[in-house]
Amino acid sequence: MQEINTNRIPFMNTYVDSVTASEAKKLVDKFIHVGGSHYVVTPNTDIVVKMQDDPELKKICDNADLILTDGQIVVKLSRFLGNPIKERVCMTDFVWDVLDLAIEKNYKVFLFGGKEQTLKTATKNIKVKYPNLQIVDSYSPPFGFEKNSEQLRVANERIQNSGADILIVFLGCPKQEKFIYKNKDKYNIPISITMGGCVDYIAGGVNRAPKWMQEVGLEWFFRFLQEPKRMFRRYFVDDMRIFKMALKYKKR
Repeated sequence: MQEINTNRIPFMNTYVDSVTASEAKKLVDKFIHVGGSHYVVTPNTDIVVKMQDDPELKKICDNADLILTDGQIVVKLSRFLGNPIKERVCMTDFVWDVLDLAIEKNYKVFLFGGKEQTLKTATKNIKVKYPNLQIVDSYSPPFGFEKNSEQLRVANERIQNSGADILIVFLGCPKQEKFIYKNKDKYNIPISITMGGCVDYIAGGVNRAPKWMQEVGLEWFFRFLQEPKRMFRRYFVDDMRIFKMALKYKKR
């Protein structure tokens, strides 16, 4: 199989591919062309911290065909550590780049995951924006499907039989990464991409932060203001560990 250079560099406890969004879009196209079942992960602060406690997640992310940095804090810390990442590839923007690619190259897309009504609304919104896009299926599997052999079989067969070229997965971390890694060779789609909470933005249930907040790395705080109870522990307890990690790696 053809070797594809993704400009992979070390970042603290893992690796990332130092690419721009336009380079990432071209790489997705290349992976579709070379054959096989490839997958893309999109680490942000939360995922980098989760890898510290989850060796399986770390292994999956380290071995991904494409590792895109979906976090401005990660980009800023890469500069602090002296090995800068080119730019943040924000999934809530990059999802549209992937759909643009699908229209340009006539690729078929499968949307997978998210709450049923949210996914329906997101699919409808995508179809309004891209009437010529080939969405071959959108499916919200039952909660806990990955632990139920029959429901998992149904999901894999549905994806495989769709004839999709691109699988966009909205299951959240680490469920989406583990699902793709364990099942990509069963459903056999050219490329699978983790898109987590993007489905909420596409459906209109969550608003994007103003551009200036995105650029300075405060998009997480805007997200917190929308759902403070749900997001408090993640942002103010768990994710804060990344700064202690950065100091440890800086000393090395």
